[in-house]
Amino acid sequence: MLIVDSQVHIWGANTPERPWPARQAVKPQRDTPWTKDELLGEMNAAGVDRVVIVPPSWEGERNDLAIAAAQAHPDRFAIMGRINPELPESRGRMKDWRRQPGMLGVRFVFHRSPLLELLTEGKADWLWAEAEAARVPVYMLVPHVHLHHVDRIARSYPALKLTMDHSGLVDGKDDEAFKNFDKLLALAKHPNVATKVSCFPFFTTDSYPFRKLDSRIRQVYDAFGPKRMFWGTDLSRLPCTYRQGITLFTEELPWLKGQDLEYVMGRGVCEWLGWKH
Repeated sequence: MLIVDSQVHIWGANTPERPWPARQAVKPQRDTPWTKDELLGEMNAAGVDRVVIVPPSWEGERNDLAIAAAQAHPDRFAIMGRINPELPESRGRMKDWRRQPGMLGVRFVFHRSPLLELLTEGKADWLWAEAEAARVPVYMLVPHVHLHHVDRIARSYPALKLTMDHSGLVDGKDDEAFKNFDKLLALAKHPNVATKVSCFPFFTTDSYPFRKLDSRIRQVYDAFGPKRMFWGTDLSRLPCTYRQGITLFTEELPWLKGQDLEYVMGRGVCEWLGWKH
C-alpha cells in the first residue's frame, strides 16, 4: 500500500543570509529547523513512501527548500507551494506554476489576522479563476467559522480543486476543537472539495490510539468518502511517533480497510493533486 503524508513542513534557520519576515503570524512548531534529510530518515523508519511538503508560513512566501528537496528526491517529495496574492507580480503565475520542480499546487493559511483578511475581504479572489483555468489545486487552512467563504469559492469555481487543511481544525482540544465541525462536513456536498484528516492527534487530550478521535474520523469518511479524505500528520508537531500516526488509521480503525484504506493513506491525495504513482 502506498503511504503518502499529505502535509509535512520543512524549514531552515532564520539567518541574515536567509531571513524570515519581520512580521510573524505564527511561531515555528519547534525551535530547531526541520530538514529534508531529517524528514527522509523519519519517513524511512516509519514506512512512508512519499510526502507533500507544505512550506511553513513563518518562513514567508518561500518555496526554495521544498523545491531543492523535490529536485533531489522527486520520487519522495512534491510541493504545495506558497504565493502572496497581494503582490501584483503574483498575477499570471498560475499558468506556469506546475512547471516548477515538484510543484503540484498552492497552499494558503487563512486562520489568523492578517492572513485571514486575504480570504474574508476577498483579497485573494482573483487567484481562484487563474488556478481553476490552469488546473492548479489549492490547499487552505480555514477555521470552521469562516468556511462559508470556502463554500462560495467552491460554488463559483467548480473545476477548482480545494483541500481543507486539518479539516479546518486550528485551536482547542476535543469538543472545543470540533464544536463547529458540521460546517466542515457540509462542504462535502461540493465534489471539488476534499479534506485532510491531518494532525488530528494534536487536537485531543487523549493519548494513542486516540479513541476520542474515532467518531470524528468516521464523520469525515461518511461525508467525504475515501477518495476525498487524505491522511497526514503535520509531523513536526505530531504528539506521537510517526509510525503511530500511520497505525492510527491502518490498525486502529477496523471499519477502514481494503481499497478505501488505500485511498485514504495515499492513493487519493496523489490522484487529487495529479502526482503520478
